[in-house]
Amino acid sequence: MHTRNTRALGSQLLLMLGAAVLALALIVAPGDASAARLKDIASFSGVRNNDLVGYGLVVGLSGTGDGTSSTFTLQSMSNMLEKMGVEASPDKLKPKNVAAVMVTARMPVSARPGSTLDVTVSSLGDAKSLLGGVLLLTPLKGLDGRVYAVAQGPLTIGGFAVEGEAATAQKNIATVGRIPSGASVERGVPFKFNNQDTLTLNLMVQDFSTTMQVVNKINATMGGDYASARDISTVELNLPDRYLGNMVPLMASLENLDIAPDGRAKVVVDEKTGTVVLGHEVRLSRVAVAHGNLQIVIAESQDVSQPGPFSDGQTVVTPETDLAIEEQNNPLMLMEGATLQELVDGLNSIGATPRDLISIIRALRAAGSLHAEVEVI
Repeated sequence: MHTRNTRALGSQLLLMLGAAVLALALIVAPGDASAARLKDIASFSGVRNNDLVGYGLVVGLSGTGDGTSSTFTLQSMSNMLEKMGVEASPDKLKPKNVAAVMVTARMPVSARPGSTLDVTVSSLGDAKSLLGGVLLLTPLKGLDGRVYAVAQGPLTIGGFAVEGEAATAQKNIATVGRIPSGASVERGVPFKFNNQDTLTLNLMVQDFSTTMQVVNKINATMGGDYASARDISTVELNLPDRYLGNMVPLMASLENLDIAPDGRAKVVVDEKTGTVVLGHEVRLSRVAVAHGNLQIVIAESQDVSQPGPFSDGQTVVTPETDLAIEEQNNPLMLMEGATLQELVDGLNSIGATPRDLISIIRALRAAGSLHAEVEVI
């Protein structure tokens, strides 16, 4: 009896241990680090934002508004006052507490009358700061010239600018502000998402392999040949009958598909900041690299020659030039089939700075040893 209980207890312990090991394996099992969700690398037809723009006036500024040289501000103030029954000549107006601004907003296609939008207000004239200003009622128009929203309200500014007789102080940009939920939608975009019988996916990655991966994943998920590739970055999806007029459940299941984006090997160089970004597919053929810097420093100084007392000599100024030449003698390195990490490690070992790296990359590309596209931004 005792032996049977011991065996049963041992079996239970083994089952519990196995379950714990399996759970731990599922937790620590590495996933595909390069995988991305479909909604992060593609846009869907009909799901977009519409840009709106308007011209308005910001009032209530503390003497930091437009100057008299901004004639459009004066004319706008005069027109606004005339609409309110006040006659005012533009020549007699002082706009130092008023600023002409451009108001922009992005309205999603799903916005309906009564929805609110965040707006950005940017100075159009020579105003020094919009701090403390209030935007007057401003219509926001779309590309078709129709008014889709109206904006109004106090601005929030992420900086300041003050000046005195002999000093000025500024933090961030004080001539651009935002009004959270400052616009009210008056007209929706005449588009019905559920009325589509086909759906177009526009991939952000220009790559045939990635496009076919998306097509295969969608067809496997939907259980049929519904998706097809139109070109290198466009996938067209024919909707099944069960999703016509009810596309949201389909989109919810497709947008979370895991896709591993691929692409051409590329090196991006920003010479303005000395930034170099290398893709993980960058490879090198057999090549020898030697890099050295020649530094020449010339320092000019003036030496004064003072004659002795009671002498007939004159004080003269003689120039002196200090010349220093320093040349680095870095060793020759041989690299073949190097990966991204090996390339970076090899260049770091010869003391290459980001600026040096840019020159080396260009030389490797010119020699035909760097198998990647070099893009300078």
